[in-house]
Amino acid sequence: MKKILTLMLALLPVVAAVAQKSSLTVALRGAAEGTKMVVCEAQGGRLVPADTVAPDGKGRFVVRRDATEPQFFAMVLDRPKSPMIHVILLPKEKVTLEVNYDDAYNQLRIASVKGSDNMELYRRFNNLMADAAIESSLQATAQYELEQMLGENSGVLMSAFLVTFFETAFDQYAGLYKQIRDALIDEYPNNDFVRHLNDKLRTAVVVGMEAPDIALPDRDGQVRRLSDLRGKVVLIDFWASWCRPCRMENPNVVRLYHRFHDKGFEIYSVSLDNSREKWLAAIESDGLVWQNHVSDLKGWQSAGGRLYGINSIPATVLIDAEGKVLARNLRGAELEQKLTEILQQ
Repeated sequence: MKKILTLMLALLPVVAAVAQKSSLTVALRGAAEGTKMVVCEAQGGRLVPADTVAPDGKGRFVVRRDATEPQFFAMVLDRPKSPMIHVILLPKEKVTLEVNYDDAYNQLRIASVKGSDNMELYRRFNNLMADAAIESSLQATAQYELEQMLGENSGVLMSAFLVTFFETAFDQYAGLYKQIRDALIDEYPNNDFVRHLNDKLRTAVVVGMEAPDIALPDRDGQVRRLSDLRGKVVLIDFWASWCRPCRMENPNVVRLYHRFHDKGFEIYSVSLDNSREKWLAAIESDGLVWQNHVSDLKGWQSAGGRLYGINSIPATVLIDAEGKVLARNLRGAELEQKLTEILQQ
């Protein structure tokens, strides 16, 4: 039976993609004679050394690939604390980089690129970041320039990697994530970076969308739904008794509750506690007088926290009377200003 199956498979039309040869050639200037370069491959979300490349007779480093999909790797000098160049190499591409090593600032700068739109975009990014690292006055504009650069090149695969430099400010840059994802998803549906953008957006809670409903037990074990507060402006406050920054912010939250509650403001507090006793004690100690306190006492595995992609606290989501997200992570003066704008019209 096994032989028959093997024969049948052999007779099927050949539809698998054929590996295409591609190459990256790096002409390095400024490094000590005999310096080698290390190729680092992505493994388990990290870049780890995979191969060491010596220069050829012309001082060039050549990396070859046989692949059916875009290849992502990095190049570093074979020396401690070396700077890194990230590479995306498409099947059949023959790419050449001229790279200068600046020993004074320990930087690799890409002087020129031939044969790759991805690496030309990376050259612009790399040199922008290098300039900002040297000249502090450029740091304020570097982020804006990078955002503009990626928006103008959303159809270039390298954008899907570079936009992750905004990961910690995802709420602010969700629109850029979407623009890049939409431009690349049809051509590169299986690329790791494109899939990351797609997954991030699929589970994201961003301004303008309807806030996902939360239904968790309160202090008495009765389920309280976020949607039951429809018609009110609601602050979803993710916190925990063990979170010192949360506890330090609580007096401000209490003050805003008293100021705006009669104008249609409510708070829906989702605790990421594990201990019921510590949760209830913190509510009492901090004077959190509103009724909408909920928790499943699962800590970081809280259903409410996971639904909203919470990976750090304190965290807040402000929603309007129709249940639409108005803002994320407003605190202090910013939150007060927004509530004043909404509720004192």
